[in-house]
Amino acid sequence: MSTEPTSQPVPAPKPAKARLLQDGRDMFWSMAPLVVACIVLAGMLGMCSFQAGGPGQGPVPPFDVPAALQADADTLKIPIRMPQLPEGWQANSGNRSGIDGGLTLPDGQRGRAVASRVGYLAPTGQYLSLTQSNADEAALVASIKPDSYASGTQDVDGVTWVVYESSDPEPVWTTRLSGPVQIAITGAGGTDEYRTLASATQKQSPLPPNRP
Repeated sequence: MSTEPTSQPVPAPKPAKARLLQDGRDMFWSMAPLVVACIVLAGMLGMCSFQAGGPGQGPVPPFDVPAALQADADTLKIPIRMPQLPEGWQANSGNRSGIDGGLTLPDGQRGRAVASRVGYLAPTGQYLSLTQSNADEAALVASIKPDSYASGTQDVDGVTWVVYESSDPEPVWTTRLSGPVQIAITGAGGTDEYRTLASATQKQSPLPPNRP
């Protein structure tokens, strides 16, 4: 006696997972394209802003250079000069720091040096920093660009500035002024901007510290 084959029941398709039941992996894969797009867009905007320079970055935050440098002169007890820069230069930042072993003491031992730093934007939008310190030349330069080496000099109105190069494309210019105090300039500016900041600094006398 022949028997007809029995048909197997077809399993019903699984119902779609309710949105409330989606786990973290589902949410990650749904958000991943958006996150990648945001990162790419942010990178493109950041590159554009950097290449545009100062004029494309909005207003420069206010920074009170006279008050800051006077406070540094009072606190650090080293000769501090306030550059008299041409119109168009704007200070936008400043800080104090220490350099361990950066100072040769009278007995030949190494001591801790101090430094005052102010950042400026040139009229071209390029950033340069001016550092004034009681550190030795080599120690001050190394605190700014560790792998620097002297590559030449620049004469600025009769004052010799030593030029240091490093793996960083931005050089360091430094000189010793009366006081004594070691001055260093570095940044994205060109030779003209370096010379302008150097001249505006070396022509000034140290600020007299306020007596407590």
